[in-house]
Amino acid sequence: MGGLHEGHASLARRSTSENDLTVVSLFLNRTQFNNASDFETYPANFEQDMALLDDLGVDAVFAPEYDSMYPDSYRFRVIEDRDSKTMEGEQRPGHFDGVLTVVLKLLSLVDPERAYFGEKDFQQLQLVKGMVDAFFLPVEIVPCETARTDEGLALSSRNRRLSVSAREKAPQFPKIMNTAPSAAEAIKRLEKAGFSVEYVVDQEGRRFGAVNLEGVRLIDNWALSIPEWV
Repeated sequence: MGGLHEGHASLARRSTSENDLTVVSLFLNRTQFNNASDFETYPANFEQDMALLDDLGVDAVFAPEYDSMYPDSYRFRVIEDRDSKTMEGEQRPGHFDGVLTVVLKLLSLVDPERAYFGEKDFQQLQLVKGMVDAFFLPVEIVPCETARTDEGLALSSRNRRLSVSAREKAPQFPKIMNTAPSAAEAIKRLEKAGFSVEYVVDQEGRRFGAVNLEGVRLIDNWALSIPEWV
């Protein structure tokens, strides 16, 4: 999507270490934004992103234009009608239609043997795996551990939009999520700490959460066990 950071870099490093050829897609996909202002303010910088990818030694960058990816004006799309309707899908209607559609297009065009996805977007990761299985795509989806700051905050392009004071407060999000005994208690503690909570859900051995802090949206998920940094 652009706005590359160390989390993206870790995916590229793993790919270059495990494969003979690594291709990185760089495409700010507007179809997965349900909020126009979020798309317009997304902190992508093509020149900086290309410089980082050059330093990482990737073999090719696929950076298409919107009209090239959507010659049909997004008339045809991929829709999943169960797991995409909760959590992120509930908060961002149509988001996963855009995600799955563009991922299918990218995989079809590049035809990789492996594709690397971060676990920060765990719901997305599971939906991509399900789509690959459903359409018999000959690609292995490789999950990669979430990259975090020393305080435990998941790295995200949107973190760049945090003010100094919000950046100091943001690490409370993962700490509260990992120490609260229940999702309901996590919501209570997060609201008390000044976060606007969209959801906190315990599901299939993981805790998922999305909050807003001074207008910046943060999401994350964790296995239901206490990590070392708490």
